Amino acid sequence: MTAPAAPLRIGPISLDAPVVLAPMAGITNTAFRRLCREYGAGLYVSEMITTRALVERNATTMRLITHHESETPRSIQLYGVDPKTTAEAVRILVAEDRADHIDLNFGCPVPKVTRKGGGSALPWKLGLFRDIVSGAVRAAGDIPLTVKMRKGIDDEHLTYLDAARVAEDAGVSAIALHGRTAAQFYSGEADWSAIARLKEAVTTVPVLGNGDIWSADDAVRMMAETGCDGVVVGRGCLGRPWLFGDLARALGGPESSAGEPVDATLGFVARAFRRHAELLVEFFEDEDRGCRDIRKHVAWYFKGYPVGGELRAQLATASSLAEIDDLLATLDWDAPYPGAAAEGQRGRAGTPKRPALPDGWLNSRDLGAEASATLAEAELDTSGG
Repeated sequence: MTAPAAPLRIGPISLDAPVVLAPMAGITNTAFRRLCREYGAGLYVSEMITTRALVERNATTMRLITHHESETPRSIQLYGVDPKTTAEAVRILVAEDRADHIDLNFGCPVPKVTRKGGGSALPWKLGLFRDIVSGAVRAAGDIPLTVKMRKGIDDEHLTYLDAARVAEDAGVSAIALHGRTAAQFYSGEADWSAIARLKEAVTTVPVLGNGDIWSADDAVRMMAETGCDGVVVGRGCLGRPWLFGDLARALGGPESSAGEPVDATLGFVARAFRRHAELLVEFFEDEDRGCRDIRKHVAWYFKGYPVGGELRAQLATASSLAEIDDLLATLDWDAPYPGAAAEGQRGRAGTPKRPALPDGWLNSRDLGAEASATLAEAELDTSGG
């Protein structure tokens, strides 16, 4: 299944394939971005960075915004709730030449974020949303700035169309929509029809679709059904970084660096897993820490493959690359791709739940004094995202 070649332009950036790696906390660090880039083409975005932590130059945050020399274009996603702090964070990235593209997060559904009025809860306060986005665009100057959002808080409190018009008027370079509400979390099916409606409403900048892209065929289908200009891929690439090669072959032009289709035997997967671990060790500059970080990826990489529970448990406790090598050597590297057993949903979907919001948040779309005070607490966490 293929689509016509359609390079995606985000401001001055031209991508060979209209594909973006979605920011995922604890996942899309430099190591994972480099690995995905080795397989395909597109834009690879950092983990979500808290603006206050960046402005205060938190050590963890400064490490997370550092790109490997091979990464270009460099893309960083920011999370903020205060217009001044967000603008200052953008100015730092621009002045210190740390990014070629900046994205603002208005889609996070995690309760600890929405409870303070941030993430997918924030666009409900449309004036605040306008102030944050317009200030960030001005601070970015020639660096393209984009926004990523959800449909809204729940089905009774949709925000995406109003917010998109505001963002378009403010001068963003693209708008991405995850076709779920905060209440859905990652459950159920993404509403691609909302992406189509957004594409009809936004006429001057690209619209990107996000949600339920588990394969290249899904991406082709989303673009055909919604008319969107590109896709944003999150959970679908967990344990499957070569998906970006599949996407580049299906969606990219003749210049895309997609390579040949892969034969995802167990040996191929084992080599990808080992490469990921190696890059994590390099990123953390600590073998033990890198090998601890790869543990959460074990189930994703070997989904559907004949890898027993005991061996999976051993891989999930390995503390050195040599130990990982010894364990991988016991696998049947010629075992073929298991088909449907390795496909479909990856990562936790969760269940629909009532969004955690500040008291009285839904009473008005204006930001009152009480809500403003609550927002002031939203960036006290300087963990770096």
